[in-house]
Amino acid sequence: MAVSSVKDVSSKADLDALVKQEGGAVVVLHFWASWCQASKQMDAVFAQLCTDASQAHFLRVEAEEQPEISELYGVSAVPFFVFIKDGVVVDKLQGVNPPELAKKVSKLAGPPSLVNVAAPESLAARSAASAVPETMQELVQANGTHNLEPLPPVEPLNARLENLVKSKPLMLFMKGTPDEPKCGFSRKVVDSLKEEGVEFGSFDILSDDEVRQGLKTFSNWPTYPQLFCFGELLGGCDIVLEMHKSGELKEVFSEKGLLPTPPLSSASGTLDGNGTVDTKVEPSRQAITVGAEPEKLSETLKARIETIVNSDSVVLFMKGNPEEPRCGFSRKVVEALKEEKVPFGSFDILSDEDVRQGLKIYSSWPTYPQLYVKGELIGGCDIVLEMHKSGELKQVLEEKGISAENDLENRLKQLISSSQTILFMKGTPDEPRCGFSSKVVGALRDLGVDFGSFDILKDEEVRQGLKAYSNWPTFPQLYHNGELLGGCDIVLEMHKSGELKTTLKP
Repeated sequence: MAVSSVKDVSSKADLDALVKQEGGAVVVLHFWASWCQASKQMDAVFAQLCTDASQAHFLRVEAEEQPEISELYGVSAVPFFVFIKDGVVVDKLQGVNPPELAKKVSKLAGPPSLVNVAAPESLAARSAASAVPETMQELVQANGTHNLEPLPPVEPLNARLENLVKSKPLMLFMKGTPDEPKCGFSRKVVDSLKEEGVEFGSFDILSDDEVRQGLKTFSNWPTYPQLFCFGELLGGCDIVLEMHKSGELKEVFSEKGLLPTPPLSSASGTLDGNGTVDTKVEPSRQAITVGAEPEKLSETLKARIETIVNSDSVVLFMKGNPEEPRCGFSRKVVEALKEEKVPFGSFDILSDEDVRQGLKIYSSWPTYPQLYVKGELIGGCDIVLEMHKSGELKQVLEEKGISAENDLENRLKQLISSSQTILFMKGTPDEPRCGFSSKVVGALRDLGVDFGSFDILKDEEVRQGLKAYSNWPTFPQLYHNGELLGGCDIVLEMHKSGELKTTLKP
């Protein structure tokens, strides 16, 4: 019998062709990542199953390189396996579980052959030869023919990253070490932190590719270095240097109690076992004075800031935007507001240095983010999160007349039902503002369908609210008869298969 081999999938079209080519046979997809040790362990098992279960077909997909395929099959972590029979997904498996993988393959394609299992040639050539006996032990465990050690447990990557970013109050993920930086960007951030006089831990991402790649997803930040403060991302090189130059970095460190302080007497401070003085003081909401007019705040800038502050009932001054926060503190406040299900406007202070510096004077609040309700400052990250946790934030919003959840829901329902077929998109059908919206418009026009549209770029309340209402995180979104059909990939797939024409026919 010819020995089967694992085939790598290079595109969705490639996958469709391979699945179609195999007809009614069992197809097993392995979604993996080259940087993930757990993926490598399971890949050895996958390769052996491919050799022994020749009646099934084994395909491998690099999850991050093929996001369209990963999204199609609901892949959010690796290793991940999808089982297809007669062109239909019949089962899935996530994580490091060789016995369960072998069991599922055996159930669908028949039990694997265990001939010459002690020395499988297909694995002998692998550099990871040490994994072979463990792999084979799992495969033949039911027969009890080998008494070998099981696979060692693998710590979940997210848990490991969570522990790493919180291992020190201030943690820098960099290339190299503070004494020997391996890139100019890392060196600049190290120099800035040394100038601030703060203690910080560091992790050399060149020494661990799993952490290097995984942290990009964990923090939603694609480059290095990355600086974390009490487990929250402050930013990369440009943001840290800018904060250092403006004095904002010192303000953040001061607020978090990270700056060195003079020795205190026993009456005014407490020394811990390491000789460190605990002087952290939480800001007080009662101490906030909004609208103060220090001598350096011009009337023109003050008027502009007041216009922005009052541009929505709830306004968040943050780094980045709600879809792409540029620091962990901003991200936390955005998440809290979304959990409150309250519509809010936002202003990216990284886009306007005058507003960024002027608002600190206007509000007498030195750091970001800053949250305003009906023109009044609520506070920064710590206060907003504390209020959210205690329920006080919901109470404040209700007292200010912002219990708009039902109003927004009714508005969304009215918009969705305003046309039999309606597309929520970026831009308009004649002038789409993103490629995905343009593709869906093209598909609808190709079918000659009459449809309404709504430009979500012009209404932040609808843009954010519809994500929660539909439980769909991206745009465009296509609705028909009040029901969500899906986003770009699903609509295009339905168009290609003819299902869209059937669904939308009068």
